[in-house]
Amino acid sequence: MIELKNVDFKYLSSDSAACAEESDGSLKNLSLSVADGEFILLTGASGCGKTTILRLVNGLIPNFYEGRLSGSVNVNGLDVSHAELYDTAKIVSTVFQNPRSQFFNVDTTSELAFACENRGMPENEILGRVKSVVKELKMEALLNRSLFQLSGGQKQKIACASVAVTQNSVILLDEPSANLDTKTIVELRSLLAKWKSEGKTILVAEHRISYLWDLADRTVILKDGEILQELSRAQMDAVKEEDLHEMGLRSHKADFGVQGFNAQESHFLGDEEKSALVIKNFRYKYKNGFLALNIPLMKIPENKITALTGSNGEGKTTFLNCLCGLGRRSKGILEFNGKSYRRRQRQKQIFLVMQDVNHQLFTESVLDEVLISQKEENEEEALRILRTLDLGDFADRHPMSLSGGQKQRLAVACAVASGRNILLFDEPTSGLDYSHMLQIASILRELKELGKTIIVVTHDRELIKAACDYELALADFNQK
Repeated sequence: MIELKNVDFKYLSSDSAACAEESDGSLKNLSLSVADGEFILLTGASGCGKTTILRLVNGLIPNFYEGRLSGSVNVNGLDVSHAELYDTAKIVSTVFQNPRSQFFNVDTTSELAFACENRGMPENEILGRVKSVVKELKMEALLNRSLFQLSGGQKQKIACASVAVTQNSVILLDEPSANLDTKTIVELRSLLAKWKSEGKTILVAEHRISYLWDLADRTVILKDGEILQELSRAQMDAVKEEDLHEMGLRSHKADFGVQGFNAQESHFLGDEEKSALVIKNFRYKYKNGFLALNIPLMKIPENKITALTGSNGEGKTTFLNCLCGLGRRSKGILEFNGKSYRRRQRQKQIFLVMQDVNHQLFTESVLDEVLISQKEENEEEALRILRTLDLGDFADRHPMSLSGGQKQRLAVACAVASGRNILLFDEPTSGLDYSHMLQIASILRELKELGKTIIVVTHDRELIKAACDYELALADFNQK
């Protein structure tokens, strides 16, 4: 049983990188009981305290994240706020929002075995557990792979598998679907259903709630560090979508009915090359010789928003990197506005917002990050852009002190400030709540009205419905 009683918590500093939620992630006199074997969905707008609750349960607060804590947190009779982390880790396993932050090895097989090795288990038992989990999750193709060469979704699968290997009784997951394709979300859902059937106690903090809605025994909706509402199973079955939207939550319906679009069959594009970006003979090989991209011809609508979809590991991120000129071993030509652009020429025409935006934030302040993206520095315009993305109050903050969602929006602000005509976004709504997803969708539409051509790699069906004009499946063009 998990029991939080009258918990107040405030991070030591609201400017600290430890604060990984939208505001400061504080909790205010919060009490929550979770029975053994219960499946709880924690949801609410960014900054409501979801991640903070998980950190309390797994002991990262106060052992790693410092702050002012009062009240009690008990898991299966253990006072985790005063226990050693290695004792709590024998009971509680966690899948973090960014799985990369929880890896200790450089290859996948070693990572799956690590937690059991750390407990000093016999080799045969460890190998047996790993083999069983790999078979059950159909992950044979991910064994003996470099973690650095996996897609975001593949890393998430490894993180979930490493948790399954521990066989702990309490499992916490923080935004586990953030970078997953539809097929992998279905697989994740099956894994969660299996854990539930085995009597595991499960807490999932999520914005994308549709795939969990019929699994959860109870939904706890948080706002500003307090429980806004608790929905029983019967109440969840009766709730209306508009009621969830009013509370800032995403849809609980799994199917949004978005129509696909195949550029190869489009008369609009086939008849008028001027209306499209034309990609010819795009190829990319990894150092090991693996051919990741081989696109003889692809046409993408100009001055439109196109969603690029596909399975995890399909090559979508690699495609964006090559398109904007980052892939040094890439070959191919982009034709745009009657001109042909090779790799280095494309770097000056295209702006990319990466999936992991930590790789593209360089300066000492949020404002400076936007200023260096402009062709000519204009502080007034930079501040205006930040305000449109709810970042105006953070102009003087260090970018690395922002939450994941705030960093994502800062990178979008930099794309807007760049003034470039072709904008690429790699999972721009990963980890964003409903209102900020709609905010990104609105900004994309505004950029389109300014004549920008936008390509969005995404698994977010709600974003596609809210913003995109077309949807392309990479597999339809990639002849590997």
